[in-house]
Amino acid sequence: MIKMIKKKRFYVILLILLALIPMFTYAQMRVAQHTQKQFGTSDWKADQRQKVTDWEKRLSSARTPDEWKQQLRVQIQIANYYLDQDVNPSSPNAVTFTREFVKNAVGLFIPLIIMVISADIVSSEHSTGTIKLLLTRPVRRWKILLSKLITVIFFTSLTVLSTGLICYLISGVVFGYNGWNMPIFTGIQLSGADVDFSRVRAVDQWFFLLMEFGLVWFTAIVVAIMSLMLSVLIRSTAAGMGVMLAVLISGTILSNMVSSWETAKYLFMVNLDLTKYLTGGIPPIQGMDLGFSLSVLSVWTVIALIVSFTVFSRKDILN
Repeated sequence: MIKMIKKKRFYVILLILLALIPMFTYAQMRVAQHTQKQFGTSDWKADQRQKVTDWEKRLSSARTPDEWKQQLRVQIQIANYYLDQDVNPSSPNAVTFTREFVKNAVGLFIPLIIMVISADIVSSEHSTGTIKLLLTRPVRRWKILLSKLITVIFFTSLTVLSTGLICYLISGVVFGYNGWNMPIFTGIQLSGADVDFSRVRAVDQWFFLLMEFGLVWFTAIVVAIMSLMLSVLIRSTAAGMGVMLAVLISGTILSNMVSSWETAKYLFMVNLDLTKYLTGGIPPIQGMDLGFSLSVLSVWTVIALIVSFTVFSRKDILN
């Protein structure tokens, strides 16, 4: 853990968040101002109805792919449901901004910063020449790797927590710090292009945020452990980070392209965006749901841990 602090990567991550989140906050503020200027009012219903109208136009267009049409149908039904319930799903406040930021960041941004923190936890020992000293210590190797795993989990958890706090504190300056008790609908079920609202229940936004951050934390831990495995298998930190970067980016691309490749749903990077299931988001492949994605990620995590501890315990000191 001391080595991780000395590398100062965590502080770099904080600086990145402190630089980017104000930009996103400003962009969101400009969107709100543009909406008010366009409709001459801050009434969210007018904006929501306009979105529905735009989606319906795209839905009727022959140029719109069938996969996009399915997504548009779902978005229209969910938007109309919020209108019927008189609930603004994007009420401008710090809690809503944090919720939306995390939802959009869990697919790639958060995994990338977690990868930066954990990708060299073992491989850096090779570059600094301390690997032989580490492996010849009178301590069981699995305990050494376990200590590194605990360090990775600690800094991963701290990163996720810091992301939420920075989002809330910075966006609150612009949008205000209220919104904790705003109702959010969860339990929306998808059946093809139809949306089932029979199991929908309204929860306070603070409770929804806890659920969302729980799923984000789980995703981050999975990415951290996969990065740990690559750090054990690949001596070069740059190569390990390159492989993980390629995997994460390919996961984002595949999530938008693999609807007809059913076996791709067993790839861990296609299952990283868990938060979409809370609000009725369309999964990349038919048949995927929260339970399925959690199971797939859990299996990949267990395999990564087994590989990591097995390889590290048998690592040749001379090579």
